[in-house]
Amino acid sequence: MTAFCWLVFGYIVWTVDPEATNGAGWFLFYSSLFLALSGSAGLAGFVVRFVFLRHELAANKVKIAFRQSFLFSGFIVISLWLLARGLLTILNLFMLIIGLSVLEFFLLSLSRARSGNHDREKHL
Repeated sequence: MTAFCWLVFGYIVWTVDPEATNGAGWFLFYSSLFLALSGSAGLAGFVVRFVFLRHELAANKVKIAFRQSFLFSGFIVISLWLLARGLLTILNLFMLIIGLSVLEFFLLSLSRARSGNHDREKHL
């Protein structure tokens, strides 16, 4: 699917004229870029975790890798969108990084709370 998303992104880049397109063209551009980056970063994150962190289950590695790849891809796409609109400043970049970091810590604590509750239920 990642290769297919890159093909779709390449097709959109090749066929859509950025100066003549409407909102749908921009939506297709940014969404296909997001999906292609998410797949690539997720696969790369899984491979790195699989090679260096062998003590975890593969399913946990996949969940973590794709959660972080979505956040990374969102960061890249939002940054590019802000740059295209002339709104990318250091302050906006820091706010985006802080917001995505808070979201990652929230999702991490949520997953730990769920796994902690699941472990307690096993022992009862």
